[in-house]
Parts: sequence; structure tokens; C-alpha cells
Amino acid sequence: MNKSELIKKLSEETHIPLDEAALVVNTFVGSVKESLFSGDRVEIRGFGSFKIKEYGGYTGRNPKTGEIVDVHAKHLPFFRAGKELKEYLNQ
Repeated sequence: MNKSELIKKLSEETHIPLDEAALVVNTFVGSVKESLFSGDRVEIRGFGSFKIKEYGGYTGRNPKTGEIVDVHAKHLPFFRAGKELKEYLNQ
């Protein structure tokens, strides 16, 4: 399912116009992104949690050319599924 499919499903399930459903989904996604950007953890009970993991820089190698390259430190999102989601998927 992608974002536009989620908006359509929300619109159908709640009987609200597509524009309002899009606003709800975009507000939700934007709020999650802002919270993660500010360093907060986002937890949705029964679904899972999102947090940012920090990875340090290191010296790597281009596998095609063998050239040594510096890989810069980065922050990446990490999702951990909640207990209820895991149980639902494994029934």
C-alpha cells in the first residue's frame, strides 16, 4: 500500500472527501517526520515505534573500482514492530 492508496482507503472507510483524507494522512506523516527530526521517538501502541539511529562515518571501498572512499556519519530511521502487530502477522 502506498500513500495515495492509504488516503483513498481512509476516505472510503470514514466517508470523508479525498481532500480531507489527504490532509489527515499528510499531517500524520509530517508530524512523525518532525518528531524524528527533533530526536524524539514515535510510538504507536499496537503497531510499533520509530526512532533515529546514528551511524558513525567509516572508510569504505567502491566495489566496482576498488577505490577507497570516506562514508560520512548519518542518521537513519528505524522501525520496530509492536507486539500486537507481530502477533497479528503470525496468527
